Amino acid sequence: MGDMMDIKQAANAAKQASIKLAAADTSLKNLALKEIASELKKRQDEIIRANEADILRSQKDNLAMPLLKRLKFDEKKILEVIDGIESLIQLQDPVGITLKATELDDGLELYKISCPIGVIGVIFESRPDALVQISTLCLKSGNAVLLKGGSEARNTNKILSEIISDATTRVGIATGWIQLLETRDDVNAMLGLDEYIDLIIPRGSNEFVKFIMDNSNIPVLGHADGICHCYVDKAADLKMAVDIVVDSKTQYVAVCNATETLLVHRDVAEAFLPLLKAEMDIKNVELRGCSKTQEIIDVNPATEEDWKTEYLDYILSIKIVDSVDRAIEHINQFSSGHTEAIISGDKAVAESFMNLIDSGNVFLNCSTRFSDGFRYGFGAEVGISTNKIHARGPVGLEGLLIYKYKVYGNGHIVSDYSNGAKSFKHRPIK
Repeated sequence: MGDMMDIKQAANAAKQASIKLAAADTSLKNLALKEIASELKKRQDEIIRANEADILRSQKDNLAMPLLKRLKFDEKKILEVIDGIESLIQLQDPVGITLKATELDDGLELYKISCPIGVIGVIFESRPDALVQISTLCLKSGNAVLLKGGSEARNTNKILSEIISDATTRVGIATGWIQLLETRDDVNAMLGLDEYIDLIIPRGSNEFVKFIMDNSNIPVLGHADGICHCYVDKAADLKMAVDIVVDSKTQYVAVCNATETLLVHRDVAEAFLPLLKAEMDIKNVELRGCSKTQEIIDVNPATEEDWKTEYLDYILSIKIVDSVDRAIEHINQFSSGHTEAIISGDKAVAESFMNLIDSGNVFLNCSTRFSDGFRYGFGAEVGISTNKIHARGPVGLEGLLIYKYKVYGNGHIVSDYSNGAKSFKHRPIK
């Protein structure tokens, strides 16, 4: 796009479309989702060709390996996003649900009803599957969307947004509801469009998210880093702990819910760490440890900086702690508020950990990699929020909704209540 006028027009078109989309009925939205899924399948060769061009260019530009991994959008990834769309179709329409109903007085009724937020601006990194997930979630929840993907995925993003736009227009969704922004300048322009855009969801580095928050009046929903922790308690089953930590770290390293720091209770460190190291060596993971860790296994030293680092790579920092309280303190100090796991057979210790950890997702005896909208059954996610207002954790359909109050009366006026002629009943309507 580029110039400010174009972006304003795109944002205005999205705003107009969002009003119609908010009132679209469930069957129309589901029909549009079906159409998107079948078009993605039909045109997969075209999509793969566009993606291969992006990968080739990015390799020439020396794009970092984790980003190249995220950029790949092959047949397997296409099938995954189609699965995501099919599960989204099965989900109940989240719009128009009565969240609360109150009888204020005879014939005067108050309803709290779920409704879309409006126009959502999403800025995301090099994963083309994010474009499909975000736009289909926005469609199901009745929101228009302005998408800004990474320039490394520009060919893939362009064809995907065209397919989605064409498929939905064909079945009767208001045209203009999905807009693709293409340059870095578009991001800066977008931040000033508070009369059109209701919410921005940025997915990227800490600095990037902070920049967005500092430079816009539009509310921002998002997470910066994913510094996730596993804590192996003294009451842990050590074999289970090895399996969980290995999965949390290595199942896919380039993601925000991969574990970056491991905390181990001193009572089990000598038995546990050699078992873990044997498995991590097989996976070629570089271990960095505190001085106590270095006394037990051969690892590189960990510095204060390591506790603050999201590696997104085959690196794990390890610290031995004296108690669950020390583990909780460390996590609440260094975590980005994303996802933490405890491996323990002691229910009371686990419950205490889960209550005292100040993160959006807290797990017992399972991998941090479960922290994901699709795995939670949300259909997919637009991102993970470490905010404490509106939506937290994986943001699926519910996080894309707000509510409005509808009051139904029959000639009621406030004077009757202020002068005492009538009084409020405030009874819940069952």
